[in-house]
Amino acid sequence: MVAGNTKSGNRQLDGLPAPGGMSAHIEDHTDYKAECRALRARVEELEHELASRRGEIERERGLVSAAAAYMDPPFVGGAMQVPALIHWRLDGTVTRWNDAAGRLFGWSEGEAVGRRLSDLVAADPVSPEEVQAFDHDPAESFFATTTSAGTTREGNAITCRWTYAVLRDERGDVREIAAIVDEGDDPRRRVRLLLERNQMLLQLVDNSPNVMFIKDAEGRYVFLNRHYARALGRHVIEFLGKDEHEFGATPPGVADAIVAKEREVLASGREMRYQEVLDYGSQDYYFFTVKFPVRNERGELTGVGGVVREDTDLRRAEAERAALQEQIIAAQQEALRELSTPLIPLADGVLAMPIVGTMDGARAGQIMETLLTGISSQRAHTAILDVTGVRAVDALVAHALTRTARAAQMLGARVVLTGIRPEVARALLELGADLSGIITLGTLQSGIAHALRPTERRRVAQ
Repeated sequence: MVAGNTKSGNRQLDGLPAPGGMSAHIEDHTDYKAECRALRARVEELEHELASRRGEIERERGLVSAAAAYMDPPFVGGAMQVPALIHWRLDGTVTRWNDAAGRLFGWSEGEAVGRRLSDLVAADPVSPEEVQAFDHDPAESFFATTTSAGTTREGNAITCRWTYAVLRDERGDVREIAAIVDEGDDPRRRVRLLLERNQMLLQLVDNSPNVMFIKDAEGRYVFLNRHYARALGRHVIEFLGKDEHEFGATPPGVADAIVAKEREVLASGREMRYQEVLDYGSQDYYFFTVKFPVRNERGELTGVGGVVREDTDLRRAEAERAALQEQIIAAQQEALRELSTPLIPLADGVLAMPIVGTMDGARAGQIMETLLTGISSQRAHTAILDVTGVRAVDALVAHALTRTARAAQMLGARVVLTGIRPEVARALLELGADLSGIITLGTLQSGIAHALRPTERRRVAQ
């Protein structure tokens, strides 16, 4: 520091003129760049605070989700107690007034229901215009918030916050307004209740049988539930700050598939629901997955969340059930085929097989197999095929009958075809069926009589 005159005049350390013409000169070593950086940081801090306050104001005036409505209002009785709930119709008539509302305003349920809300609390918190403007899908569980002055039954003035929804009927007409009502805004109580509710939500999430997690915009874990950590046999803290590849709990190909879906959510800003099959090497695992964008209080996209249900055991059970069902159906079909193509022993060496219904390739093969097995096992010399119950004769039926007859002849048995109606005979003729060596008769009775004639039995024996 040097005392003396300067071109700018005599100045003190604070920049004011120095008495007696003396001046204080300071060697200026100020780091202006550092000051600028500090000022810029302070400006950013103030802008962030301003945006946060704007967000609070917007939440007061606009929509909030069900989760935000649960976390934000300072319920009077504590996190585990039901808040003050009031419902009223468009004309202001109260339709619901619970005990917590009675404690808040001093009116009992019996005194409040049926009266106008403004007579009870000296306020009409939601205007007709706001009611009409609130028109959202009820499944979204949106709320709007507003603040109003009011009075209790004793005339005490209170400030109330109304977190409300407008309930509509199936035609879309307003049925009633439903609101959660809170008094004042004690910061200490708010902090205490937020902690209580955080604990409640964490218990709910930790006891879910599904995997739940949240990652930041870079794909790093910032939250996960106990079920996820238990499923992988790791401590929760081992996940935090690591992305899917760094954590190494999944094969690279699986990690790539997981990350690709999360990037889609981040790019689109929309929820995704899908079923996926992931190959973990030893076997495939099945999952039903919900991934959704995570936003901050200003609506900015900050990460991605996931809820994942493993369906591997369910899929295996379904596959086993389907296989068992197929086995049952096959057994039933086999039983039906046996019932529909019975092989009836009529006498020593004589078999009869009545064929009923429609014949397809599978059934034709079953008929031939049943007949040939019976001829062989019972040493039959005559097999009667009765087609009285066959609905229609086409090329398939004609071919099946001739093939069966030829196969029976190769085993030394003769075939008697009965039940030949005129239209069946005409169809066989038009189809060019080769019935040489096959005895054809009109009825089953005539076929049986023919097979049991002594002369026929002797002829076969010779």
